[in-house]
Amino acid sequence: MREADAQLRKAAANGPDFLEALARGLAVIQAFGVERRPMTLAEIARAVDLPRATARRALITLEALGHVESDGRLFRLTPRVLTLAAAYLGSNGVTTVLQPALEALALELGVACSAAVLDGPDVVFVAYARATRMPSLSSMIGERLPGFCSALGRVLLGAMEDAALDAFLAGLSPQPVTPHTVLDPAAIRAAILAARADGHALVEQEAEQGFLSLAIPLRRFDGRVVAAVNIGCPAGGGGAKARLLAMLPRLHEAVADVSGQMV
Repeated sequence: MREADAQLRKAAANGPDFLEALARGLAVIQAFGVERRPMTLAEIARAVDLPRATARRALITLEALGHVESDGRLFRLTPRVLTLAAAYLGSNGVTTVLQPALEALALELGVACSAAVLDGPDVVFVAYARATRMPSLSSMIGERLPGFCSALGRVLLGAMEDAALDAFLAGLSPQPVTPHTVLDPAAIRAAILAARADGHALVEQEAEQGFLSLAIPLRRFDGRVVAAVNIGCPAGGGGAKARLLAMLPRLHEAVADVSGQMV
């Protein structure tokens, strides 16, 4: 049995209402990305680990709905796929509240600001702003970073219950993202627990080469962590670290200002 079929059958055990065809269609959409732009049917089937006939039916359906187009050989996503992301971004309070707040903070501090949520082993950017008055529409929104080695991820993982964190770490197979990525399981756990205890995480070049990142949790009205907020700048020795840490009180203030709007 192929891996994707095994995963789908496991998910289908949740009940008779699970739609395998929908799950496979979503898997096909998710197969496209920076490293896989236009693809042939064979490449898509291989990427999602499904039989060619199954992948073909999913592609035909997506093409009929306008989410995929083809020149007869290569398939590519169409702009209509953005409506799926727009639905999330428009309905998600974290994004709608944080985006303008991050834009103001980025201008004030002169650094990049971002917010992310945890999705499996990764963090996904849901808001982003640059230190410029240019519009902050950015490809960073929707981008992913590994949770274990990013400041955003360590803050979010630190907010987990102990049992959930233990299960996450037990299933983790850390891979190097940069030459600076910490891979030792004990060191990863220690860094996450330090983020929990300190209320922030400072990470230098582990998730992004040449980038220094400082993140804190965003809590909603009942104290539950719903996202992490980050400021970052190019890494440059102790001066960059001191600069970011000096901004930590202001970062806490900005996040506190919006936390009451989280529901």
